[in-house]
Amino acid sequence: MSTPQYREWVSFDDPDGSTWHFDLTFLASNYGCIYGRGCPGVLTELAPEYEHGCCNYGAHIVSDEDREAVEAHIARLTSDEWQFAQVAADRGGAMRANEAGDLVTELVDDACILLNRSGFGAGAGCALHQAALTRGERPLDWKPDVCWQVPLRYDEHIEKDGHINRVLREWQRRDWGEGGAEFAWWCTDDPLAFAEDRPVWQSLRHEIVELVGLEQYERLVGYILGRAENPANGNGSRVFLPHPQVRRGAKSKVS
Repeated sequence: MSTPQYREWVSFDDPDGSTWHFDLTFLASNYGCIYGRGCPGVLTELAPEYEHGCCNYGAHIVSDEDREAVEAHIARLTSDEWQFAQVAADRGGAMRANEAGDLVTELVDDACILLNRSGFGAGAGCALHQAALTRGERPLDWKPDVCWQVPLRYDEHIEKDGHINRVLREWQRRDWGEGGAEFAWWCTDDPLAFAEDRPVWQSLRHEIVELVGLEQYERLVGYILGRAENPANGNGSRVFLPHPQVRRGAKSKVS
């Protein structure tokens, strides 16, 4: 029998009539991306040696605004920053329409064309992410929406009476569609990725604000800090419910 995946949430009513729901179990966890630090990737077998991370299948471009922003930043890349700049030029760009008609980034040798590989002068990693950091800018402003949002997931659900529920939670396997079930490994499913020295609400501040707005982020932080000072503001405990993978990791160490 599998262990129940208990989670803790906090909800706020918005003046516009909607309700915000935040996955405290994830946002208060010490999750952190381990790309370049042994990430096994998202192939059907564990493959940390490739340093592909979650870039094997390219990125879906979700809107015209998304496409325009990514194309503008791709145009800023130099050949020293982007391993496959010439390949993209030869193909007429870094994006293409897939069989379903969706716009996606091209693939080169079974991974995104924007992913620099091990041995390239700039090092392995997303060319857009690396170039943004080099210029002192935010990677989220350079990268496709889906790329900077992971491992966060923002959803909106409308009830029959028209009430809107806005949800910020962790990105799970199911969010990748049917292909997610085939991954040999997924980061929010494994204790290996829960070793950061600060919680998600701090490490991913810019991304959270981009998704929910500064006002809601500050409400969330106010609740978290207020509960640390006064447990009565929450469920009577200063301690947030540990993430299922943190509990799993602790259990494996004991056993």
